[in-house]
Amino acid sequence: MTWLPNGDLLYTEKEGRLYKFNGLKSIEIKGVPEVYLRGQGGLLDVTVHPQFEKNNFIYISYASKMGGGDGGNTTIARAVIKNNKLEDLEILYKAMPNSKKGQHFGSRFTWDREGHLYFSIGDRGNRDVNPQDIYRDCGKIYRINDDGSIPDDNPFVEIAKGIDTIGIKTAIYSYGNRNPQGMTTHPVTGKIIAHEHGPQGGDEINIIESGKNYGWPVISYGINYSGTTFTDITEKEGMEQPIYYWVPSIAPSGFAIINNPAYKEWNGNFLVGSLKFQYLEMLYMDGNRVIKREKVADKIGRLRNVKIGPDGLIYIAVEGKGIFKIEKK
Repeated sequence: MTWLPNGDLLYTEKEGRLYKFNGLKSIEIKGVPEVYLRGQGGLLDVTVHPQFEKNNFIYISYASKMGGGDGGNTTIARAVIKNNKLEDLEILYKAMPNSKKGQHFGSRFTWDREGHLYFSIGDRGNRDVNPQDIYRDCGKIYRINDDGSIPDDNPFVEIAKGIDTIGIKTAIYSYGNRNPQGMTTHPVTGKIIAHEHGPQGGDEINIIESGKNYGWPVISYGINYSGTTFTDITEKEGMEQPIYYWVPSIAPSGFAIINNPAYKEWNGNFLVGSLKFQYLEMLYMDGNRVIKREKVADKIGRLRNVKIGPDGLIYIAVEGKGIFKIEKK
C-alpha cells in the first residue's frame, strides 16, 4: 500500500486487483496486467514515483508468466494512472527463469534519496542455486533507475564488462537474501533496511549495502522446517551479520520506521508485522541495536503490511480484514 500526493490510498490484492481509496470508498483501478496466481504469487507491492505530481507514474510488482519456461516469476512494471486505469504499462524487470514453485516471490519496494528504486525478489524456493549466484535472479535485492535502466554505480556493473563475466545480473544490489517481505528507507539516515523470512528460526533485519552478501543459505540462525539442519555456521568472512534476528521465527511482513514526535517515546522505533503470530511488533532502537521488543497490537490477524502514512500515523494491512490506522493513546 502507498499514498498518492492528494492523500488517496493505493493498495493491492493478491488476486490481481489494485484499488484507490479516497476516504469514502474504494475504486478499482483497471488495466492491471494478468498475474501468475500460485501459492504466494500474485499482485504484490505498489509504490508511487517521488515526482508523481509531474509524471503520474506508479510501479507494481507481481508474479507473471512472461518469458521462457513453465510457471512464473516476479515482474516489475511502471504505468501511469489515467481515469482510474493503468495506461502505458512498461515492464522494467522480469526475473528469470520461471518456476512452478509457489513460494518466495518477495516483493517490496523502497526509494532512496537519489531517486533509485529498490525491490526484493525471494529465492523462489531454490535456496541452493539462486541466492549466492549473481548470474541468476532471485534471492536478491535490486536497484534500478526510475525508467528501469541500471545505475552506473551499481556494484556489479564494472565486473560484468569482463569477457569472463558476461551475464552477471547488473541490477543486483545485494545477494544472499532468502525472502525479503519488508523494506524501507530510514527517514533519518537514508539507509535501506530490509527484513527477510528465515526458515524455522532465523528471520533477519539487515542494513542493505551495495554489493554485500547476506549469507543465505551458507550462514543462518535457522533450521529446516523438518527440524534438520542445512548449515552448521552462523557467520563467515565476507558475509554480513543481521542487526537483529528472531528465534523462533515470527514470519515478518511489512516494515516501517516511526518518524513522528507525536508518538513520543515510540519515535525512531521499527515496526514489523507478524504473519505467524498475528501481531504488530515494535522494536525499540538504540542506533542499530534492538534494546526492547513490544507487541503494539495482538491477535489482529495475519499482518501483511505496515506503513507510515502522509499524516505520520501508523497504518496496517491485515489479511482478509482490511487496513487500519493506529494512534497512540
